[in-house]
Amino acid sequence: MKKYLLLLPLFFLFVTSQAQKKQYKSAIIGFYNLENLFDTIDNTLINDEEFLPSGIRNYNTAIYRDKLTKLASVIAQMGTAYTPDGPAILGVAEIENDTVLNDLIKETQLKKRNYQFVHYDSKDARGVDVGLLYNPTYFSVIASDKLFVSLPTGSKDAYYTRDILWVKGKLNGELIHLYVNHWPSRSGGEKRSEPGRIAAASVCRKHIDSILLKEPNAKIVVMGDLNDDPTNKSVEKVLRAVDKDQLDQQGALFNPWLDLFRNGIGTLAYQDAWGLFDQIIVSKQWLNKDQSGFFLYQPHVFNKEFLVENNGRYKGYPMRTWDGNSYRGGYSDHFPTYLLIIKELEK
Repeated sequence: MKKYLLLLPLFFLFVTSQAQKKQYKSAIIGFYNLENLFDTIDNTLINDEEFLPSGIRNYNTAIYRDKLTKLASVIAQMGTAYTPDGPAILGVAEIENDTVLNDLIKETQLKKRNYQFVHYDSKDARGVDVGLLYNPTYFSVIASDKLFVSLPTGSKDAYYTRDILWVKGKLNGELIHLYVNHWPSRSGGEKRSEPGRIAAASVCRKHIDSILLKEPNAKIVVMGDLNDDPTNKSVEKVLRAVDKDQLDQQGALFNPWLDLFRNGIGTLAYQDAWGLFDQIIVSKQWLNKDQSGFFLYQPHVFNKEFLVENNGRYKGYPMRTWDGNSYRGGYSDHFPTYLLIIKELEK
């Protein structure tokens, strides 16, 4: 395996340290809410009528193909300032099924990366799921499962929400655990719907604790559209994702988005206020810069100018796919996020 990895194309970061230069290999772990990526085929098991040619949105193959191409163009550019291969791992939300993922990874801009994916159907009322794309050059899957989230009575109008996706695998030989989340939305009001997000956070936290019981030094990544900000109870208290000065708590996770959120940077906007719902949270084992494996270097919101709405009532927001039921031709109502991780190359 080591000999194979040495033959792979590497992208180096150079850091000057006193009289010597250290060389680093970089990789990207990202997340992107794809905003209602539905195919055009009727699925009688879910409520997908609005995304059919006969539906209120007049959805059709041309719109579907245009959306796939636009999403692929975003994914193709994410993180390429640091590695030409883009995301090694990308969690995605608001996908209808494995068909749309198959179509997405076959888009011209992504095809050469040979992305593969992990996906399970969930019981979400609207039929949207989460999934994980990965570049097999960097990552290999060992095991995966879906974690069911039971909604508390009265917290949401729907009976079901998205499952949490857990994937165990190796990133360039390093064992890591990944969780892809899309917690219940704030529809019906933030306070009324909060118990649903707390329930999702509890399911994720319980599974993390079961991993840490067996692997106390496990490298864990929790990503997703949490529908809550870094300072909300579900994230800070239940998931226990905190700032560096609080990592002495048993099992606490590090949330690298706190400073960005405090500085007014977000991933989506509502009523002219920014929220940072799209987070990628890590266990403290990612913070040790003296390790032989990958460590966290920087968090990024991918909010390039072409992704920003330039006119109308959503000016300054992420350029969304839909304006009501009219096709806007944008990308998503969320900006994607990613972590730049690096590791020192052996001398």
